[in-house]
Amino acid sequence: MTVVLEAKQLNKSFGSVVAARDISVVVNRSERLGLIGTNGAGKTTFVNIVTGYIKPDTGNVCLEGRDITGHTPRSITRAGVCRSFQVPQLFLTLTTAQSLAVAFGIADGRAFSPEASIDAEMERKVEDMLERFRLTGYRNRVVAELPGGVRKLIDIAIAVTRTPKVLLLDEPTSGVAVEEKFALMDIVMSALGSDVTVLFVEHDMDIVSRYAQRVLAFYDGKIIADDLPETVFANQTVRTHITGTAN
Repeated sequence: MTVVLEAKQLNKSFGSVVAARDISVVVNRSERLGLIGTNGAGKTTFVNIVTGYIKPDTGNVCLEGRDITGHTPRSITRAGVCRSFQVPQLFLTLTTAQSLAVAFGIADGRAFSPEASIDAEMERKVEDMLERFRLTGYRNRVVAELPGGVRKLIDIAIAVTRTPKVLLLDEPTSGVAVEEKFALMDIVMSALGSDVTVLFVEHDMDIVSRYAQRVLAFYDGKIIADDLPETVFANQTVRTHITGTAN
């Protein structure tokens, strides 16, 4: 297996609060990792360190062997590590198609105005992304008018416009109706295919069980389990501190 992302002995404190304690993780290409833990366990701190929103006090993050520790979020995104957010970061006054066109323009390193005419190449890219994420029916709808699940898909699709090597999803099903969450994740995983390595933070253990090939369990700023989902969920420490199913 080929290592695509590696975190080495990451530590981060905010005053007296320790948010990351000696976190070391090796992620292989095309893996699907679920990150679980209660609020404040260190999941989001880890994601923010990897994506450059927080600089660790000590430790390193490497992408395909290249040290990206402390680089800016923009630089890390350009290197191939992209993310979506728990609260989608979207252009609320634009249509879905315009939002993707702007994202593709930024990814291509050129300015693109929503009012500008879309050339044939841009049109092809936008249409392909709309189809991949089942968003064709929302093509000309203003984002502000769309339901939460559709906004989640648009946010993830925007992240994918940069053709990431690693994609981090922060609670992709939060705010999504219970009856829609599996359908949303089916769309996302199908759209990403096998080329993109995915790490997703999730509180819904049913989602983790179904879509993660491997689970990282966080507690008190450190990883307390790293294994197959069934093994992690059977772990007594995980059952005590995270899933609340201890005997």
